[in-house]
Amino acid sequence: MLHAPATATLPELLLRPWRDDDADALIAAYRDPVLLRWTRAPVTTTAEARRFLAAARRDWDDGHRFCFAVLEPHPVGENLVAQVVLKNVTEGGEDAEVGYWTAAPARGRGVAPHALSAVTDWAFARFAGLRRLDLLHQIDNPASCRVAEKAGYSFQEVLPARPPFPRDGHRHARWARSDRECPAGAGR
Repeated sequence: MLHAPATATLPELLLRPWRDDDADALIAAYRDPVLLRWTRAPVTTTAEARRFLAAARRDWDDGHRFCFAVLEPHPVGENLVAQVVLKNVTEGGEDAEVGYWTAAPARGRGVAPHALSAVTDWAFARFAGLRRLDLLHQIDNPASCRVAEKAGYSFQEVLPARPPFPRDGHRHARWARSDRECPAGAGR
């Protein structure tokens, strides 16, 4: 389990692998039309939630994709506020990709960049050869640009549309802090 420490404006966030008992919270998060707009694989039924959770466990066990449920602790339990995923990890690979979504009630509070930063730091610490993480999003999603920048991911380029993405996209990147070969002008 990872912890994103409390800040002046945010409580502590807990980040952990998905569990079977997260199904109802996952389905509730996907009832949001904004989240549905940006996802390719919505989770709207119990069967879809079971498939999602089983795949998340398999991916974690395989060591190439790590999905974190992001939770905000409360006195009577925890509320699901986001997901952050580290994907395309390969043994000795120098680059991988991150992605995320934020549940509607948590948007605009800094949850996504805070959780994304925690997973980014974990990834660079856990995978010795990892030098760069990319964050990709569609060009018409300015909120994702703001999250990327707040989490230290610098804009790199516009990517042309290609299936399954119907629109051009942005690539943002963040480099391992110890990487002295970080390209000139790239953010850390």
